Amino acid sequence: MNTPDHSHEQPDLSIVIPLLNEAESLPELYQQVLTALEPTGKSFEILFIDDGSRDGSFEIIRRIREGDKRIRAIQFRRNYGKSAALAVAFEAVRGEVVVTMDSDLQDDPGEVPAMIDQLEEGYDLVSGWKQKRQDPITKTLPSKLFNWVTGRVSGLRLHDFNCGLKVYRREVVETIPVYGDLHRYLPVLAHWSGFRVTERPVQHHPRKYGTSKFGIGRFTHGLFDLLTVYFVSNYTRRPLHLFGSFGLLSFGIGFGFAMYLTWLWLNGIGIGTRPLLQLSVLLMVLGIQLTSIGLIAEMIAHSARRTEDYAVRARLE
Repeated sequence: MNTPDHSHEQPDLSIVIPLLNEAESLPELYQQVLTALEPTGKSFEILFIDDGSRDGSFEIIRRIREGDKRIRAIQFRRNYGKSAALAVAFEAVRGEVVVTMDSDLQDDPGEVPAMIDQLEEGYDLVSGWKQKRQDPITKTLPSKLFNWVTGRVSGLRLHDFNCGLKVYRREVVETIPVYGDLHRYLPVLAHWSGFRVTERPVQHHPRKYGTSKFGIGRFTHGLFDLLTVYFVSNYTRRPLHLFGSFGLLSFGIGFGFAMYLTWLWLNGIGIGTRPLLQLSVLLMVLGIQLTSIGLIAEMIAHSARRTEDYAVRARLE
């Protein structure tokens, strides 16, 4: 199949597909994307991010691109993780609407047109909801707990935060940070940044080739990432508000104890052996230290800029 070379024009859609060792899935996935999107009449590009595959996935992509210049690809020298893949992709996309999907054929590209229609109703991000998830219970039960906790902490009530199938307006991916393992929380980050977020039930297929690349450890990582997201979203620009609040509380309690002990001492009651004296001093010192940390963090927040560098082996543009 030969298509016109529109590789340097701005497409309507950018389809972002991170992958790791998915050589068997890629030709079928490519055909599914074409079947889903070509009838819409929208121009599109497909951007594959090869996260250090060792099974020849990039060569499969290279061969597909020989017949379709809408294909673009970036290959990492080693595995950095899905967040890194999305971060690099979000910097490289050209489309006004960005679609992300997994490469294992479990996400259905046929859902994308309806999700784009929902985006055009005034939303900035439409997240897929795997209502009937085709995964073992060892994945579905922890996922339900993860989604419940995330919803309670974030205030954004979605059924499925971690679905790989999402549709974004370009300004969303240009605004929200993606690093570490924060890809799980992109809807939360968008919501806290003021974007309108919704979800849509999508079809989910059983894995056809290979095995899942995610283990049980991702759920413990997810808890720490949720704390990171909460801090980054609420206190990155004002860390003194966090550290200073705890510091002021600690100092205030310690100072109150100290005033009580001073009153006892003025009334002739010995206080030198009271544990409360040591506690009051400890709390006041801790309060001063926390406030000082907050002030230092304020200076860092004003002067530092986060940068991430990923070793890229090859690009297909």
